[in-house]
Amino acid sequence: MEHRVDKELDEFRRIMEVPSTFEEGFRWSALFGAIFVALLMVPGAIYMGLLAGTGIGSAAQWVTVILFIEVARRAHRYLNRSEIFVLFFMAGSMMGAATTGGLLWQQFFAQSDAAAANGIVDQIPRWWAPPIESDSYAKRTFFHMDWLPVILMMLFGSFVGQLSNLVLGYGLFRVASDMEKLPFPMAPIGAQGIMAMAEDIEAKTSKDAENSWRWRVFAIGGALGLAFGSIYLFLPVISGALTGTAIQIFPIPFSDFTGKTGQYLHAVATGISWDFGNIVTGMVMPFYGMVGSFIGLIITVVINPILYNRGILSNWKFGDDTISTLFKNNIDFYFSLHIGIAVAIAIAGIYQVVKSIVKGNREKRRLKAIGQVKKGAWKDVPKGRGDIGAWAIILCYFLVTASYTVVSIGLLVWHHGGWTDDIRNVLIVLLLLGYVYTPIISYVTARLEGMVGQVVEVPMIREAALILSGYHGVAVWFLPLPIANYGTMTVFYRQCELTGTKFTSIWKTKIILFPLILLSTIFFMNFIWGLDQIPSVAYPFAQKMWELNAANACIMYSSTMGEYSMFEQAFNVTYLGFGAIFGVILFSGMSVIGAPIMLTYGVVRGLGQSLPHSILPQFIGALIGHFYFKKRLKLKWRQYIPVVAAGFSCGMGLITTVGVGVTFLSKAVIKLPF
Repeated sequence: MEHRVDKELDEFRRIMEVPSTFEEGFRWSALFGAIFVALLMVPGAIYMGLLAGTGIGSAAQWVTVILFIEVARRAHRYLNRSEIFVLFFMAGSMMGAATTGGLLWQQFFAQSDAAAANGIVDQIPRWWAPPIESDSYAKRTFFHMDWLPVILMMLFGSFVGQLSNLVLGYGLFRVASDMEKLPFPMAPIGAQGIMAMAEDIEAKTSKDAENSWRWRVFAIGGALGLAFGSIYLFLPVISGALTGTAIQIFPIPFSDFTGKTGQYLHAVATGISWDFGNIVTGMVMPFYGMVGSFIGLIITVVINPILYNRGILSNWKFGDDTISTLFKNNIDFYFSLHIGIAVAIAIAGIYQVVKSIVKGNREKRRLKAIGQVKKGAWKDVPKGRGDIGAWAIILCYFLVTASYTVVSIGLLVWHHGGWTDDIRNVLIVLLLLGYVYTPIISYVTARLEGMVGQVVEVPMIREAALILSGYHGVAVWFLPLPIANYGTMTVFYRQCELTGTKFTSIWKTKIILFPLILLSTIFFMNFIWGLDQIPSVAYPFAQKMWELNAANACIMYSSTMGEYSMFEQAFNVTYLGFGAIFGVILFSGMSVIGAPIMLTYGVVRGLGQSLPHSILPQFIGALIGHFYFKKRLKLKWRQYIPVVAAGFSCGMGLITTVGVGVTFLSKAVIKLPF
């Protein structure tokens, strides 16, 4: 098994090397870039997230980078790769904040049928959404006194979350990369596009066009994105803006066949997503991961009718669509099964980390015995990278955890009007989550990211802790809890290092971004809510998917309400145990036959019941990439396809952003009464 896993991951390890020098990437261009994205890209990202669930994150990043490269070139100045990386990071950060749903999701959930049916509406705390009787819902505005506590909590959560993620993620990167010398095989994928831009500038500066292959590949992807985006997203957006009726050649977000195939495939959600980006994604991701996803999908197609005939998937009925099928299957079986499988994944991930530590210690002892000790130390860092001391990282960790704990307890006291035994129990849970669980899981994830590019999460740890606290009510689910997995940030710092960017550039950029992100997202979410009710027919993705998301969220929220709930219906210890046993057998069996580790994770993803309609086109993309392009291009294929994917996202998002701009202009016209 070790040989085959290493062979696959070696394709990613060998793509890029760490440069010998590091440059400052924070310039005035980053500030102007942030303003550009805040004013022009954020509203498009919010709108496209509601329309198609895709957002324009990558497009905004690449458009910003390309625009500023061209402006700088005409000013006889050339951006280095560090400046390009900072611009890319800055645009991505703003897009991430704009596409999370945020206040728009909160207003929807407070008014949703799922929340009302489960008796949750009246118990939603004021710091998360105003009472349902607030006239702000009728006026469709966030600029209302009832939303002030919500916005203040948004401000607190954003500031503390970003601070902790940056600083503590950096500390874990120092441990995993500098001290333990882990390779981070998936990091080069995110850095390839930056190198494409940098190589293009360098090639044009040196008049050496042979060095700019990445730019040519990026342009090919951009052309594909422009062509497909014109049909898939631009046409519906522009037709809806000009005629009031959206023309969709390819249904958004997918074509649903479940209502018709249900008579043959009981309790199986069938359909297909027409987004060509899924095929590109299948080419980018590890081949065996995509194969595993397809296998997992086939397993559900076979097993769901059996489970239905045996009365396990009892809620499904013929005529249910994809959304109803997925939700009912989740309640009947898959909610508990997924928990069990996730437990097995967590055990496997922790086992890999422990095994690597033991193996590493054995190797260090062997090298020490022959006088060839190769051990990294905290102080051994590349010169000029912009590192900080360990004391700052430790201080940040304790301050952030304490802040989360104090604010959460203060909110509960405010909500209940005083101190209670329930609040005392929650305090104990917060201390355990913040000072015990978070550092352990973050370190384990950092190790796993460094070794095989995977994330480990102990499933339901937050939910189990809150349920076992004995708290009654739903307010506890909306607290800013001191639980996080900072190990995922280690890959970002590796990408930063691969592009030769000083870490201080990232921290300076975040300071500038923080107020811009908040102001732009609040303002444009308010503007878009004022255009139309959300969700509505104007936003097909939100209308189709948000009610499912709300219903799934209510499963957990109902668990602490002190009465028989949807959670008790969905939680089944037998199914959980079966999932755990299945996961252990799966990982063990794959290990015995020497299957790639990506295949195992792919199977679990295919069993995920999240949205199966994207798995088939992703699998087709994986087949095309593996059996055609990879045979023709060899290792270069792994260098080319991430750049193609970046260009595709840029082209597709750029053309749809134009359509969104037309939509805003058309709906902002004031109609005179004469």
